[in-house]
Amino acid sequence: MYNVQQKLTKAEIIEHIFEELDINRKDIHQVIDRFFEELKDALSEDKIVELRGFGTFEIRTRKGREKARNPKTGETVPVKPHGVAVFRPGRELKKIAWPLREK
Repeated sequence: MYNVQQKLTKAEIIEHIFEELDINRKDIHQVIDRFFEELKDALSEDKIVELRGFGTFEIRTRKGREKARNPKTGETVPVKPHGVAVFRPGRELKKIAWPLREK
């Protein structure tokens, strides 16, 4: 049986960085927010974002379907082709993740 996963919030990340480095919380918060804005901007421009040792973010096109089903109503509805955000973990992250579910 798997362990129940715990969440790590942005506020907790900021706090951990604050405890490790001599930088004030406001500056850490601004850097993290700016990082995410850069990531979103790059993806919106259809760029692939590669973070070596961590992973790759990209937008992929998902093909549309004529006969998708609304799970709430059961009604058949058409779905247009659309973009989806995709993350592929890098080699180092895969090595970290692999043994976690064996515990």
